[in-house]
Amino acid sequence: MDNPFQLITDAFAPDYQINLSIQGLDGSIMLTLSNSGHVVAKRMISAEQRNDPQRLKRLVQSIQFGIAIEQGHSAMDILEAMTDGDNHNLPPPRVKGPSRPAMRL
Repeated sequence: MDNPFQLITDAFAPDYQINLSIQGLDGSIMLTLSNSGHVVAKRMISAEQRNDPQRLKRLVQSIQFGIAIEQGHSAMDILEAMTDGDNHNLPPPRVKGPSRPAMRL
């Protein structure tokens, strides 16, 4: 199995600062992603998720999807990129700037 920490790093390092910290005796870890000093995402990863490559991959995709939606990207474009199996085609993160009006669906 690939190193789960390397998988997380490879998925997010180009765009975010990554902090992984041990949260409990059960082996759970807290993943914190930040960009320009702002926390972009924070997720608890259980030992079971971390040790199962498929579950870890789905968790990474879920985080990428959530970040992209928060940044106002089209859900259809994001899902299309994810189902093509090429997560590297996900929209790039936006640098946090002045707040913008809420997006209407």
